[in-house]
Amino acid sequence: MGRLATATVGLRAERLALDYLLARGLVAITRNFRCRGGEIDLIMLDGDCLVFIEVRYRATAVFSPASHTVDRHKQRKIVRSAAMFNARNHRYAMHTMRFDVVAVEGEEKPTIDWITDAFRPKDSTC
Repeated sequence: MGRLATATVGLRAERLALDYLLARGLVAITRNFRCRGGEIDLIMLDGDCLVFIEVRYRATAVFSPASHTVDRHKQRKIVRSAAMFNARNHRYAMHTMRFDVVAVEGEEKPTIDWITDAFRPKDSTC
């Protein structure tokens, strides 16, 4: 992805992840949902399942793969933000929820690893 600003690289990784998931049949609801508790990169529907997706980018996986960077603290923030999204969007209240991670790695030809059901709210507790 070259030497670009961090925000630009992040947006590009999110766009790659979004295109990848759209091609696999998911339906986009929103990008970059923000609330006081945090942010969720992508919120999509996979059939009747409401999916909250964290996109992680690494130029290289030498030190740690992008998928391993979603620690318990980050998981808690995502879970709290998902609860806020549901509180604001009652039409999704009856949907099953899932938390996925999409890891984008590499600069020239990025690879995408979609980890479905990457964590569950109970996994994020102290």
